[in-house]
Amino acid sequence: MTATTVHEPILTTRSFRAIGTTATVVVQDADAADEAEQILAAELEAIDLACSRFRDDSELQIVHANAGRPVEVSELLFEALSVALHAAERTGGAVDPTIGNAIAALGYDADLEVVQARPPAPPGALGPVAGYLHVQLHPGTRSVRIPRGVRLDLGSTAKALAADRAAARIARSIGSGTLVSLGGDVAVAGQAPADGWAVGIARESSTPAGLVDQVVAITHGGLASSATSVRAWTVGDRRVHHIVDPRTGDSVAPYWVLVSATGASCVEANIVTTAAVVWGEQALDRLTGFDQSLRLVRFDGQVFTVHGWPAETAA
Repeated sequence: MTATTVHEPILTTRSFRAIGTTATVVVQDADAADEAEQILAAELEAIDLACSRFRDDSELQIVHANAGRPVEVSELLFEALSVALHAAERTGGAVDPTIGNAIAALGYDADLEVVQARPPAPPGALGPVAGYLHVQLHPGTRSVRIPRGVRLDLGSTAKALAADRAAARIARSIGSGTLVSLGGDVAVAGQAPADGWAVGIARESSTPAGLVDQVVAITHGGLASSATSVRAWTVGDRRVHHIVDPRTGDSVAPYWVLVSATGASCVEANIVTTAAVVWGEQALDRLTGFDQSLRLVRFDGQVFTVHGWPAETAA
């Protein structure tokens, strides 16, 4: 009788800056790392060209310029818009794509590095947003119509969609498992390592491995985290962040400073983390209707878990 030792593949990681965050791809085949990085970069350029509200040449800006009438769009932008409306419907409007004017009024009208470098200025007029029900999608003509004066922000749902799309495309192309992380929004595809993909949980995606709050493992789908301290800047005399309450048009009061969740995809994980931040102290009750595991860190440091999130262990 002989014994065979099975060696786990050595993981290869590539990272670069894109769409205002750190993009990372991890593969189990070092020879495929270059190809995986190229695919990820191409996917991010495509999603930026389709969905950015900071690029004058983006498709989304064309939709804004033609507000009030139907605009035929690419398959990618139509998919991103569909995902954004799905998020709004699933959360009862807590995650709403019509916050474009609101977040711009708070000063987030350019790349975050530019916004954070500016001297603080008073906010613009704040108030309830138009609401996602006013966005009309027509699958037959692949067109979208938004009301005059409305601007969209696809924000986190588009980033999560990009992670899902890139991970799936890379896994198909290289024929093995992969992990894609976009600023902490994680998607995996293909065969996972034997012990799963290890993901650190922390407020900032750049936190060193030894300093994260917790390490968990996923084998499929996605994992997302939403924090109120990272994408933040000063407006007037107060600190604000990128998660807007559609009911007020203002930055959400940071009841939860970090929310993490798993999902069947990165998009599904991101939907509930963003919604939980918006829901504030009502989140624990509302999340009972979502069959997803979550970890929520309150402003006072207390940690709550939902639907079987693993117990805290030392990183």
